[in-house]
Amino acid sequence: MAHQESTPKGGLRSDRWFGPDDLRSFGHRSRMMQLGFSEDEFRGKPIIGILNTWSEINSCHSHFRERAQDVKRGVTMAGGLGVEMPALSVDESFTKPTSMLYRNMLAMETEEMIRSHPFDGVVLMGGCDKTTPGLVMGALTAGIPMIYLPAGPMLRGHYAGKILGSGSDAWKYWDERRAGNITDEEWLGIQGGIARSAGTCMTMGTASTMTAITDAMGLTLPGASSIPAVDSGHQRMSSDCGRRIVEMVREDLTPDKIVTRAAVQNAAITAMATGCSANAVVHLIAMARRAGVDFSLDDLDALGRSTPLIANVRPAGKDYLMEDFFYAGGLRALMKQLEERLHTDCMTVTGKTLGENLQGAQVYNDDVIRPLSNPVYHEGSLALLRGNLCPDGAVIKPAACDPKYYQHEGPAVVFDSYPEMKAWVDDESAEVTPDTVMVLRNAGPQGGPGMPEWGMLPIPKALIKQGHRDLLRISDARMSGTSYGACVLHVAPESYVGGPLALLRTGDIVRLDLPNRTLDMLVPDDEIERRRAAWTPPEPRFQRGYGWMFSKHVMQADKGCDFDYLQASFGAAAAEPDIF
Repeated sequence: MAHQESTPKGGLRSDRWFGPDDLRSFGHRSRMMQLGFSEDEFRGKPIIGILNTWSEINSCHSHFRERAQDVKRGVTMAGGLGVEMPALSVDESFTKPTSMLYRNMLAMETEEMIRSHPFDGVVLMGGCDKTTPGLVMGALTAGIPMIYLPAGPMLRGHYAGKILGSGSDAWKYWDERRAGNITDEEWLGIQGGIARSAGTCMTMGTASTMTAITDAMGLTLPGASSIPAVDSGHQRMSSDCGRRIVEMVREDLTPDKIVTRAAVQNAAITAMATGCSANAVVHLIAMARRAGVDFSLDDLDALGRSTPLIANVRPAGKDYLMEDFFYAGGLRALMKQLEERLHTDCMTVTGKTLGENLQGAQVYNDDVIRPLSNPVYHEGSLALLRGNLCPDGAVIKPAACDPKYYQHEGPAVVFDSYPEMKAWVDDESAEVTPDTVMVLRNAGPQGGPGMPEWGMLPIPKALIKQGHRDLLRISDARMSGTSYGACVLHVAPESYVGGPLALLRTGDIVRLDLPNRTLDMLVPDDEIERRRAAWTPPEPRFQRGYGWMFSKHVMQADKGCDFDYLQASFGAAAAEPDIF
């Protein structure tokens, strides 16, 4: 089919760079010709920025060099010009102290790259945990047509006849190794078999959670988030993204027409039904706020109470991985199961409504994607807690922890740093029982710094050797979406800024009441106030640079950890530059 030769009302944005007969535009045109383009390749055609988070040290995106070429092929077929640009490659495995420290940097870079270059539309290439929210947050603020291309999950892991799930089985077998049940040879075999292709974690970790959220929000091609990274369908999807973004430019289909409150609710409902990562809370709130949508922890909890978990995918599910999820029908099939709960009239990047995109979707394995009548868990993946330990909220993942901890009281053992905690859990003489409540503080947005994924505190070796594999753990940190266990996360305000967690002491009794959504320290109010009066702030983490800026402006977990001056409520985005 021939591509449609039309331009959006008001003309192409890139015409401001290349159209006028003046010295500045002469410079722009001559530099494009210096790059080897003839004038008819770039003048009067949609210029598509391909923002690629590929790097040689980001295994999740190791196939993105080739996928960028697939996108360009699609752009060219539709009559546009695709221009690839590198974007900050924030990966989970190697970025220290935590990739979360740099999510906002990627968002800022994305916004400014779009604003400062002659792009009429953009394809955002991401997938590893923080790349999805970072790219989307920046593109939402920039406001030009955009489409998200998810990296896709890697293939299933294998070792010794067993199927391995990245992350989840790493934690599981590490505990067995600490207990003395795994040999050096077995450990090496697991290490080599748990991640064996390009792509993101193949559990329903943060990567697949966030790409599913973006898919459900209407920012990807339908079902794109489920396609395995190395499946040939992923190449075709990438080319389709290139074709579609050119059409979106001609239709002037901008993200503000897609990311509405209803679309954010669709994303939250879908996330809850997938068994999503706890990190979804922070990122979805941040993305919504960038779109000017007021969306809170309470909104998430309300949707979670009424949305059953129907994706039987590890770690919240018991049996399957993302490859199985794809073959069972993928995200379109799961959303079809939820259709009566969704706002199906929401516009999507296809130019069609969500309801239209879901037509014909089918479930091919109803043990992987369960019907609403037979859920994995009767509520959604996440629950919000409040109480005198977390007045602004905390998060727990009930489906991924031992039910015996849903209502629990026990004495706290409090740690002020990760090394202090690590030394204690490896001490087999440590005084600990299954009732103990481990608490790590100074691990939040400012305290971490950057809110690292330390929330799945290791089980003390003494308990591991007794056969215990879960324990109530509380922190102001996050945890990997591939993690599991009775872990209370994102305690807000964080201890580093004087939140109540800073006032808890070893030996204090902590009570979790999940059915009533409460988390409290059983300490008299007057004693809490005495401790508060005696508390002194810790020394700043940074004295200069990006870290200093981060510490000055990052908001707490319940606000999405965005920078205060970047959320939509701070003010309108800058106007397009007039000086060319």
